[in-house]
Amino acid sequence: MRYSNELVLQLPRAMRYDINASYKDLGAVCDAIRYKRADEALRIIDNIISMSMPIEFKKHNKHMGSRHELGGKKGAYPKKAAKEIKVVLVNAIANARNAGLGGDDMFIVHATANKTRIERRRPSKGTLAWGRGTYGFPSPMHSDLEYAKVEIALANGDEKELSKNMRYFIKKGAEKRKGEKKEGQKKPIKKESAKKGEKKEAKAEKKGENVGE
Repeated sequence: MRYSNELVLQLPRAMRYDINASYKDLGAVCDAIRYKRADEALRIIDNIISMSMPIEFKKHNKHMGSRHELGGKKGAYPKKAAKEIKVVLVNAIANARNAGLGGDDMFIVHATANKTRIERRRPSKGTLAWGRGTYGFPSPMHSDLEYAKVEIALANGDEKELSKNMRYFIKKGAEKRKGEKKEGQKKPIKKESAKKGEKKEAKAEKKGENVGE
């Protein structure tokens, strides 16, 4: 099966098709990990599988509940889709390392999920026909089985093959992570000098003597 983007053919990549999972859930997981570092993306997927942190559904979110972890945005825990994408991501990381790409700066520059084919499923002959006089004819009731494919490509972020949008979002994500690290750092607590401590103790003793008198 061909890739949806010719640019991906120039980068370390991985693809899996005919996945028996919702392409809508797969797309939501791809949106959550796109332009993230590979290790950060694996952490996000593990959080989904363990149901410790939901992901935002920007679309296909009708009748979906809001999550306080996401600041009131609509989200869910697509565990099945996360497991399928984790397999593709691990393969992409292995292919990138074999191609000489390594280190902590491996970014996911391409992550998509699309529907590939639809199979129509009908009940077997006679299961819904007993007592209706229609035994031997196929039932008009049916349910479709939809298959999907997932594509993931990795890069260091400075390749010439990358588009302007890829470079922009990778740079924007790096700046956001730096800002979060600065906010997470606590201000150092100033230790009182020994002289100040001695003065406080002396004042406390004087107050105790005055009270005793």
